Amino acid sequence: MKIWTEAPGKDPREIIRHFTPNWFAANMGTGILALMLAEFPYGDWGQKLLAQGLWTINVGFFVLFALLFMGRAVFYPASFRRLFQHPVQSLFIGAIPMGFATIINGLLIIWPVTPLTLQLTMILWWVDVAMALFSVLLVPFFMFTAQEHSVERMTAAWLLPIVPPEVTAASGGLLAQHLAPTLGSTVIYLSYLLWAVSVLLAMGILAILLLRLTLHKLPHQDMAVSAWLPLGPLGTGAMAMITLGGADKIVFAGGSLAAMSQFGAMAGLFIALLLWGFGLWWLLMAVFFTLRYLGEGLPFNMGWWGFTFPLGVFNAATYLLARETSWPVFLPLGAFFTIALAGFWIIVTQRSFVGMWSGRLFRVPCLSMETGLPEPVCANAAENTASDDLMHSLRE
Repeated sequence: MKIWTEAPGKDPREIIRHFTPNWFAANMGTGILALMLAEFPYGDWGQKLLAQGLWTINVGFFVLFALLFMGRAVFYPASFRRLFQHPVQSLFIGAIPMGFATIINGLLIIWPVTPLTLQLTMILWWVDVAMALFSVLLVPFFMFTAQEHSVERMTAAWLLPIVPPEVTAASGGLLAQHLAPTLGSTVIYLSYLLWAVSVLLAMGILAILLLRLTLHKLPHQDMAVSAWLPLGPLGTGAMAMITLGGADKIVFAGGSLAAMSQFGAMAGLFIALLLWGFGLWWLLMAVFFTLRYLGEGLPFNMGWWGFTFPLGVFNAATYLLARETSWPVFLPLGAFFTIALAGFWIIVTQRSFVGMWSGRLFRVPCLSMETGLPEPVCANAAENTASDDLMHSLRE
């Protein structure tokens, strides 16, 4: 029985039918690069204009991806429903609110804050809250009830649906600093709750991931870049603690919680330093893992965008720590991370455009099949591409 007849190529209908949420990882990477360019501390070589241009392009791609994703839900509902049963592709639902958060943060960091943009940012932030909650509640529910997982096949991609609430919390800390106390306090309280849900779950997953790496060694090459993903919750967790601490001092100043706000700022800085230190260990391990994978051959897939956002949020936490501590190590280190992030982004963007033009990145064989597909095949086709042997077997 032939279950795969032809590659979708550049047929718009097939692109919609095979569109998966891992494309929003490109929004995450592009958006965080724009933010880090705007924060680059050395010289004035037009980085602000470059950041504004990247932010604008990122908005356009987010709208395009959102239309494609909604198109799949409307025109191919059966295929769309199977997405939530897939043990890897469903995890990338979390990329949607995280990519959206970079757009929100850009309105506060890259562009001048006006009453109109502040009102727009407030609306968008509540939308991001809803999407983050959708990710952290719905995807784990399907992981617990409808998907097949094992410790041996686990990767750091398990973090993807868990991290969005703390990303939203970091955005809430930035936003609350511009709001009146009544509204700002609501944003702060909710952001702390979102942070708690996300970071504590992420720490549990990281503990299991350490066990998995110890017992079963590194995952398959198709998931090699997932080694960088632990930087995500650690970087955004540190970011949120610092931005919320800053918001505490502004929003609660002169009120009954004024003393508590000072504690919030200091505790936030202390927790951020702890998370950053843990993240530094993961960064070094990710570099070692990547060097080993490169020696064995590292095939390109959309997972390569995992090089960008985790490093970017760790970079953002580094800049915030430089501002809060004035320790001279953080600022040049942050600049180095920004340059490395830009290099990763250029490489991954070029590879992605080549893959889009050829249509290769739109092939998702396991999501286009009927329910009789064996689970191991579906799992090995986790990223949007598959090995030549697998593709050959699917055509037979």
